[in-house]
Amino acid sequence: MFIVNSYSLAVLLCVITMLCWGSWANTQKLASKEWSFPLFYWDYTLGVIILSLIFGLTLGSSGDNGESFIPNLLNAAPKAILFALLGGVIFNIANLLLVAAIEIAGMAIAFPIGIGLALVLGVFNNYLPNPEDYNSLYLFLGVGLVTLAIIINALAYKKVSQGSKSTKGIVLSLIAGLLMSFFYRFVADSMSTDLINITPGTFTPYSAVFVFSIGIFISNFLFNFYFMKKPISGGPVTFRMYFKQGTPKLHIVGILGGIIWSLGMMLSIMAGDIAGYAISYGLGQGATLVAAIWGVFVWKEFKDAPKGTSRLLAIMFVSFVIGLVFIILANGA
Repeated sequence: MFIVNSYSLAVLLCVITMLCWGSWANTQKLASKEWSFPLFYWDYTLGVIILSLIFGLTLGSSGDNGESFIPNLLNAAPKAILFALLGGVIFNIANLLLVAAIEIAGMAIAFPIGIGLALVLGVFNNYLPNPEDYNSLYLFLGVGLVTLAIIINALAYKKVSQGSKSTKGIVLSLIAGLLMSFFYRFVADSMSTDLINITPGTFTPYSAVFVFSIGIFISNFLFNFYFMKKPISGGPVTFRMYFKQGTPKLHIVGILGGIIWSLGMMLSIMAGDIAGYAISYGLGQGATLVAAIWGVFVWKEFKDAPKGTSRLLAIMFVSFVIGLVFIILANGA
C-alpha cells in the first residue's frame, strides 16, 4: 500500500483535507434548493463509501509495504472493527446535526462554531495519548486562537440573526462539534501503529476508513430516518420521495458531496502517521476557515449584517489563520 513518508507531504495532504472538509457542504447548499437535507444525506453517505472503496482497491492495494486492502479487512480483529464502526456512528450523528445547523444558520456560522469546537476538543483527544510527540506551547496557542475565532464568529452571527433561530443554530452547531471531536480517535485506534509491519488484527488507513464509512451508512438507517420523520426544518419526507423526486442531477450532487468529504478523511488518516493525529485532525478541521470563506464571500450569508460585523469577521479570519500556523509548527518544533 502507499505510505506517506515525509512531514511536508503529510502537511500538504492535511491542507487538501481542509479544503475538502470545508467545501463539501456547498453541495448541500445546492441540493437544498430542491429537496430536504435528509434526502440529500442518503446520497452523501453513498459517496463516502464509494471513495473509500476506490482508495482501498487502488493505493491501498499497491506497493510492497504494509498489507493489501482485502487481506487486511479479512484479518481484522473484532476490536479494530468495533472501533472503526463506532467512529462512523459517532461521526454520523454529529454530521447530521451539523447539516441541520447549516440549513438553519448557514455555512459561515455552523462550521466555525461546530467544527471549530470539534477542532479544539479533537486536538486534545488526539494529543493526550502521545503528548511527547508535540510542542505543547505551539499546539495550545493554535487551539486558543481557534477558540477565540469561534467566539467572535458566534458574536457576528448574533448580529444578523435574532431570537429562536439564532439560538437553535448555535446550539445545534455546538452539539455537533462536541460529538464530532470524538470520532477521529476511534478510527486512529483501530489502526496499526506501524504501517510497514502491520500489527496483526489491526487496520491499515485504507481499511479503517472503509469500515468507518460502513458505520456511517448503517447508522444512517437509525439517525437519518429519525430526521426524515422529525426534521429540524420543513415537513417530514419519505423513501418514496427520495426515489420519485430525486433527479439524476440531485443524486450526483449528493454523492459528490460525500466523495469530497471522504477524500479529505482518507488523506487526513494517511497523513496522521507522520504528522501525528492531533495535527492531522486539527489541520483538517481548519475547514472552518474554508467554509466561512464560502459562506461570507460566495453565499453572502452576512450581506445584511449591521455595521461593525465586517470587523469581527476580519478578526475571526486572522485568528483562524494564525492558529492553524501554530498547529502546523507544533510537530517536532
